[in-house]
Amino acid sequence: MKRCSWVNLNNKIYVNYHDNEWGVPVYDDKLLYELLILESFQAGLSWECVLNKREAFRQALDNFNIEKVIKYDENKINELLNNKNIIRNKLKIKAVVTNSKIFKQIQTEFGSFSAYIWGFNNNKIIYEPYNLRTTSPLSNKISADLIKRGMKFVGSTIIYSYLQAIGIINAHGSECSLHKNS
Repeated sequence: MKRCSWVNLNNKIYVNYHDNEWGVPVYDDKLLYELLILESFQAGLSWECVLNKREAFRQALDNFNIEKVIKYDENKINELLNNKNIIRNKLKIKAVVTNSKIFKQIQTEFGSFSAYIWGFNNNKIIYEPYNLRTTSPLSNKISADLIKRGMKFVGSTIIYSYLQAIGIINAHGSECSLHKNS
């Protein structure tokens, strides 16, 4: 199988992510939540770094159980800051709690986070190569809305990457077996 040139073929986790998740449309709120939280940790780092710590994040964040995460207090935040298996950035960890509460508010307002996020593009998939850009008018719009709602670490570049991760933007390169034209 041919893959996008950015895939580190020596990292099985990364290869599996590329082959089975990246660019595949996600409508399940639990997975949308998990990927949004993980993407927020990417700020200033590589996605490969975050992806390598995904299982540790899953354990540390109660299997991405939003009902538990929204109740995290200073003790839990300090516990996370001392967890050497995850990215220990205090601002990002605190943002997880804040972003989780806002994610829940969006679910209440729109019926699901999926309805909210997919609604920005009328439930359509955008096909474009991964090396075209790092932001777009769509990621700018969604980022601005999330920031207005109070989310942190959701700048346009992070949201653009998130849109690729959840399949709103299918960005497999022309060299990749998974590349599609629309």
